[in-house]
Amino acid sequence: MPEQDPELSSRLQIEVPHAARMWNYWMGGKDNFKADRDAGDAVADVYPEIAVMARQSRQFLIRAVRFLAAEAGIRQFIDVGTGLPTMQNTHEVAQEVAPESRIVYVDNDPLVLVHARALLTGSGSDGLITYVDADYHEPGKILAEARTVLNLQDPVAVLFMGVMGYEPDLVVVKAIVNRMMGSAVSGSYLVLWDGADTSPAVVQGADTLVESGGVPYVLRSPEQLASCFEGLVPVEPGLVPITQWRPDDSGADRIDAYGAVARKP
Repeated sequence: MPEQDPELSSRLQIEVPHAARMWNYWMGGKDNFKADRDAGDAVADVYPEIAVMARQSRQFLIRAVRFLAAEAGIRQFIDVGTGLPTMQNTHEVAQEVAPESRIVYVDNDPLVLVHARALLTGSGSDGLITYVDADYHEPGKILAEARTVLNLQDPVAVLFMGVMGYEPDLVVVKAIVNRMMGSAVSGSYLVLWDGADTSPAVVQGADTLVESGGVPYVLRSPEQLASCFEGLVPVEPGLVPITQWRPDDSGADRIDAYGAVARKP
């Protein structure tokens, strides 16, 4: 774990399960604490597919970002609610295709900030990686800080990867998405996935998360998730289980998580 400063350490709350650290645990990472592992195990006991979902969510990110950089020509990315670094993060995928790509990571988790500082120090890319310490409920702040390193007169990709379930009100979710995409020019893209209420087991898993002390995560129907893309043009195959979005392996299982990539006309 990267070196921490005292102010950030005081914000970690290692005795409370935290979403980013639990997700890191399910993905096989080491940046988590006992409270995160205990809550993560409780969820996995009733919904074993959660670890598959965690790993497949990263595969979806990899495929989506590679499409955006290689086929859509996007060179600017705002990854909102980025979470803890694991394998092939947004900047690594984008800059492998186009080294000049610029990535703005957004999160308000202190442990993510610790890693982000190390990431920025170690970056040797021709492009740029920066970090905004903000909550996704602050789209104005995110955009203001993003403008210091991005040219929002050019297309940008905005990513919400499995984070909007932590906002209970769909109206608020759509308002955040609309604010971010409303400031983006034509030719920009939205990438969004979230957990879906498409099986009894995943619903039980969400209930167990709350019982274990974790932050509640709202599962939505595919139709509700589709409403976040209103006014945008979906990239084929549209909103589908994330394992089915342009899969590298045609045999990938369907899971209770839906996502899409869509272009602003």
